[in-house]
Amino acid sequence: MTTTTFTKKKKFAILTAALVLVGGGAAYAYWTTTGTGVGTAATGTNATVSAIQTSTVTAMAPGVAPQTLSGNFNNANAGPAYVTNVVASIGTVTKDAGAPTGACTAADYTLTNATMTVGSQVPAGSAQGAWTGATIAFSNSGANQDGCKNATVALVYAVN
Repeated sequence: MTTTTFTKKKKFAILTAALVLVGGGAAYAYWTTTGTGVGTAATGTNATVSAIQTSTVTAMAPGVAPQTLSGNFNNANAGPAYVTNVVASIGTVTKDAGAPTGACTAADYTLTNATMTVGSQVPAGSAQGAWTGATIAFSNSGANQDGCKNATVALVYAVN
């Protein structure tokens, strides 16, 4: 029987080779798997944007030129909101308590260019952006319109 004696140098080389083979194999071993997952995301909503009339319309009367309606916006959102247009309409007409007898209705007034194009982002906050372009005038019907003296015309604005 022959005995093999290994020198320290040979033992170290054999041990190193064995570790490389074992360690190298472990580095390339892995398990494959499949699975699924779930999650959620939510979108918010927006607050309304209000059109605020800043123009002052006074002294409408038969034969007086139309007066321009204009204003800005109150945007209660945290960020900007896109406004396509503002549409003006006549809401109610309130006769003055001391006005002479006779009817006074929205038909006694003429609203022109009621749809005003804005087409822009309105920043968050009060008194932001601008709109303009519609006009309002007292219609001269040719009949007695004394019932409209000192009447108040409520204008309504829709923001789209």
